Amino acid sequence: MDVFLLPFHAQIAGRDGEVVGKTALVHKNMTFTKLSIKRSEAYQAIGKATSTTETDVWVIFRALRDSHTQFGLRPHHMQTLQAMLSFLKPGHGETVFASNFEICRRVGGIDERSLRRHIDRFLDLGFMTRHDSPNRKRYRVRSSDGRCISYGLSLSPLFERANELMAMAQEVENRRRDCIFIRKQILTKLAQLEEFRPESSFPSEVRKTLRRKLSLVEYRALLTTTEAEYDLMSTTVDAPDATNMSANDGHIDRHLSKSEKEDKDLEREPKPEVQTMTAICDQATALATNSLRTWEDVEHHAGTLAPMMGIHPTTFEKAKTAIGGQKASCAIFIMLQLGNRIRNFGAYFHSITLGKRVHQFNPSLLLEKLARSEGVPA
Repeated sequence: MDVFLLPFHAQIAGRDGEVVGKTALVHKNMTFTKLSIKRSEAYQAIGKATSTTETDVWVIFRALRDSHTQFGLRPHHMQTLQAMLSFLKPGHGETVFASNFEICRRVGGIDERSLRRHIDRFLDLGFMTRHDSPNRKRYRVRSSDGRCISYGLSLSPLFERANELMAMAQEVENRRRDCIFIRKQILTKLAQLEEFRPESSFPSEVRKTLRRKLSLVEYRALLTTTEAEYDLMSTTVDAPDATNMSANDGHIDRHLSKSEKEDKDLEREPKPEVQTMTAICDQATALATNSLRTWEDVEHHAGTLAPMMGIHPTTFEKAKTAIGGQKASCAIFIMLQLGNRIRNFGAYFHSITLGKRVHQFNPSLLLEKLARSEGVPA
C-alpha cells in the first residue's frame, strides 16, 4: 500500500484559542486527516497568570467569611459572593460571565436590585472590578494568537488580597478565642464570689453585662474589675493579720490552726457574759440607743449594725440559724471593735459564720485577746 504525506502549512484556530496544525495522510483510494493539538505559548502565559485552584478560591472565601464583619459585610453579601465563585472554573480565569438572572437563581432567588447592591458593595471594597461590554453582556473573545478580552465581573482583586484576608481571619479567630478564655475566667471568679459572699450584688451585675456581646477590650476591663473584687474578698477571708493584734500573744494564731475536734470542744464552752462583751466591744456598745442588758438586746442591736457594716440581713439571719444568735452577735461586735484591721466585713463575717472558718471562730478567745490588748477587765 502506497502512503505518502502531503503537509498543509495552514493553521486553524481551534476551540478556546487552541491552534490546530493539520497534516494529511493520503492513500490512493482514501484520505485521512490527523489533528495534532498544540496550545499557543501566548495562551499558556495567560492561563498561568489567571489560574486559581479550586482549593485556593474557597480558602480565600472562608477567610473573608470569617472576617466579614471587619469590612462591614453581612451574611447575605457572602451568599452572593459564594454563588459568584461557583461560576468560576479552574483554568478559565477569574471573571464571572454569568448573567444577573443566573446569579440570582444560584444565590437562592434574591431580587436583581439586591444583587446589584451586593455587587456595588464589593466594588466599593475593592474585592471586585467590573468590565462592561458595549452591550452590557458578559463574555470573552480571543484572538488567533491567544490574546483575550473578558467582559464581566472580575474577582482578581479578591484573590490578590489573599494574604491580607488570611491575616485578618487569623486575627479575628485569635480575638474570638481570647474572648472565650477571659469570659471563662470571669465566670469562675463570679462563682467563687457567690460562694463566699452570697449577699453581694456584684456577681449579678457582671452577669447582666456578660449577656451583651463584648469586645476583647471590654472583656479585659471586666476581668480586671472582677479580679479586684475577688482579691478584696480573698484577702479579707484569708489574711491572718485581720485578727493578729500582737506579736507577743499567739492565742488567735493558735486557735486558727486547731483541729476540728478541738474547735467543736471550744464551741461547747460557755458564752461570754453580756456585760463582759459590751465592756470590751465598746465601739458597738457606743452605737446602741438603749442599754444592752440581755442577749436579746445584743442580738437586736447586732441586727441593726449588720447592714451598716455591709452584711446583708439575710446573711445575718442565716448565721444565727447556723451557729446561734449569741455567737453571730458576738461576731458583729468583735468585728466592729477590730475596725480597719478587717478589710471587708461582709466577706469576713460570712467566712467565720457560714464559710470555711466557721469551726475556727471562738468568741471567748477573741474577747479575751481584745481585753488584754486594750486593758479591759475580762
